Amino acid sequence: MPIKQTRRRFLATLSFAGAAGLLGGWRALAAEDGLETTTVRLPKVAGICVSPQYAAEELLRAEGFNDIRYVETPAAAVPEAIGRGRLDFGLNYAPLLIPAIDAALPVVVLAGVHPGCFELFAREDIYNVAELRGRSVGVQDWGSTAHVLVSLMAAHVGLDPAKDIRWVTDAKPIEQFVDGKIDAFLGFPPQPQELHARHIGRILVNSTVDRPWSQYFCCMVGANRDYVQNNPVATKRVLRAILKATDFCVTEPTRVARQIVDGGYTPRYDYALQTLNEVPFDKWRDWDGEDTIRFYALRMHEAGFIKSGPQKIIADGTDWRFLNELKRELKA
Repeated sequence: MPIKQTRRRFLATLSFAGAAGLLGGWRALAAEDGLETTTVRLPKVAGICVSPQYAAEELLRAEGFNDIRYVETPAAAVPEAIGRGRLDFGLNYAPLLIPAIDAALPVVVLAGVHPGCFELFAREDIYNVAELRGRSVGVQDWGSTAHVLVSLMAAHVGLDPAKDIRWVTDAKPIEQFVDGKIDAFLGFPPQPQELHARHIGRILVNSTVDRPWSQYFCCMVGANRDYVQNNPVATKRVLRAILKATDFCVTEPTRVARQIVDGGYTPRYDYALQTLNEVPFDKWRDWDGEDTIRFYALRMHEAGFIKSGPQKIIADGTDWRFLNELKRELKA
């Protein structure tokens, strides 16, 4: 829905822009060509790990966008919504963006945002991923983020995800896990923070620190290819706002946490702040997004989730030009 400008929001814009160094960059912005469009549509999904797309709202206004729409979209449906033209941009997990590209939807990955935020929990008598053989793992749906990621983890240690794991679909698998009805569950913020606070379960994989998952981006910026091709100036400005907001998650986590709680994106401020302090949002400049796409595409191809090989996915569904420009521009 469109978001109206108010005096309070205008002052917040100046505050956010100043904190992110945007005010000093207006001279460079003025040297760019004019915006082809002042409208941008982003997904509205519950979650903390996609905070940069919400923290970017005021930066987008400073970039010249006056029609910023956050569209209610289930997280797993974001790639398709981008491909179908219902969204222009969105942060989403690399293993969900890749199947959309494989299906020939006009989705293009522009940048990585952060390496990881998910944790695989299991009962106390399970000590590693290999011991999930014959065990029950709860996921929201077949083909969901949790289903794909746990399948890749299982295949990485030699299991056959289709045969060796008993998949249990449930709208709220965390409740099934807490009640002892399933053996394992993959959680995303604020779920891991809740389980830690309650001392429930054993962590088998923490994607923030455990290799190989910690070495690749988790959330990446996906965009509609037609929007990118028709609006290159707008695309660069949207990406610039998101990447500056990513920096803001590092330098001003308390303010971002308050913003996403006040915006209704997550309920608890303490869990939001904890997540922002733990997730490595400072990696977007240093890591190679193409490596992430290659890593996940190869494993998804081997596991039968996609038909295309990594090189085709990279050729058909990535565009790093804007990121490379912004790395030079935002070097300081």
